[in-house]
Amino acid sequence: MSNHQLQYDTLLSHYSNPLEAISLLREYRPYFELIPSLRRPTDSLISIPFPVVQLTSPNLTHSHGQLQCDLALIMCDPDWKVKTGQEIFVFIHRPNEDYASLLKRWRQVEVTLGEEYYWLLPWKHRSIISDRGEYHYPLFVTLDYSPARITKGLEGASLPHVCAPSSALDIPPDIEESHENRICDPTQ
Repeated sequence: MSNHQLQYDTLLSHYSNPLEAISLLREYRPYFELIPSLRRPTDSLISIPFPVVQLTSPNLTHSHGQLQCDLALIMCDPDWKVKTGQEIFVFIHRPNEDYASLLKRWRQVEVTLGEEYYWLLPWKHRSIISDRGEYHYPLFVTLDYSPARITKGLEGASLPHVCAPSSALDIPPDIEESHENRICDPTQ
């Protein structure tokens, strides 16, 4: 695996944790202010890597589609356990991805979200009503390997973007072989 791909994967796994996703939103203040409650962050934000939605066509047929973003961050009211209707779609610049491909991913998400859709939420959040959001916000994340033209293009298009802090990528070497495999219970 190349170093750039490792950086991308590390960042994706880092922001898949809702508490770490909040640190990403802290980098872009207008989105950070959308979080309903910082006292109960795990109940206020659902982070879904490579999200899938169920699309409903006018003739009431259903199909599933994966959104072309890296993460979907869904805001929830921690008291009522309902979505607030504000959804942030995170697009991490992938290794060897050009500016046009990065923007096309966002445009494809916009087209998909124009249809009637329902979220396929993680098991832990299955009780939350999963209907479509009212407000869709993109957030583009660049890394140190991202060419300057990508940042320049995002600024020129007035699209919200942040440069991933290098502290988010400081993870010790992977030593999985020396640890026992932990069983993850998605119902907890």
